[in-house]
Amino acid sequence: MADERDIRRDLVYSRRRGHKLRPRRQALMRELLPEIEIHLESDTDLIDPRAHFSAGTAEVWLEIGFGGGEHLAWQAAQHPDIGFIGCEPYVNGVAALLSRIAADNLSNVRIFPHDARLLLARLAAGRIARLAMLFPDPWPKKRHHKRRLVCPEVIARSADILAAGGEFRFATDHGEMARWTLLHMYREPRFCWMAERARDWRERPEDWPETRYEQKAREAGRAPIFLRYRRVPRSPAGA
Repeated sequence: MADERDIRRDLVYSRRRGHKLRPRRQALMRELLPEIEIHLESDTDLIDPRAHFSAGTAEVWLEIGFGGGEHLAWQAAQHPDIGFIGCEPYVNGVAALLSRIAADNLSNVRIFPHDARLLLARLAAGRIARLAMLFPDPWPKKRHHKRRLVCPEVIARSADILAAGGEFRFATDHGEMARWTLLHMYREPRFCWMAERARDWRERPEDWPETRYEQKAREAGRAPIFLRYRRVPRSPAGA
């Protein structure tokens, strides 16, 4: 993974805060976020994500870049026995998810309000059952491609933390970004593309709610692409 100083420096390329938060959301940032935020207490210790949830948690799912939190909150409501970790460095997105958590009384969500790569580097291997990266910034200009979340380091680390049989879900409405992702995922032998027919990547799975971003993309004439990959069984050596 990239050096932590490099990751934190990269954040200056994008806004961490958009419009001013309403008083209610400011209160949630002060009061609710500290209760469910994941902290990296040490520079080296690996994290078992289950330790952040109740003893009855069946497994843990991770969403990188949850935007306004629509998908994550919906999944958390549908699966109360599963623990959800959402990574999002932008304050307005975090506040939006906090609002959904409070409204729906969700107790199975934790938030890492920083660059996801910092957390990926610290998660213990094989502890995540599902990882979602939905509509990440495509950084369309070639000189900005190095800022894309889909890169060899992130894909390799995703394979590390996913359990055998775990699923990696990806969505984009940007054609070149889809091709970029297909190529990079193809180069990681620990992932197997699950698509068997065209509709598998053209149609959103039934257990995957439509978000406002996806709706706007369709209204603008951009057809979303949905990619699903299975983490292949681990070798005796643990790879």
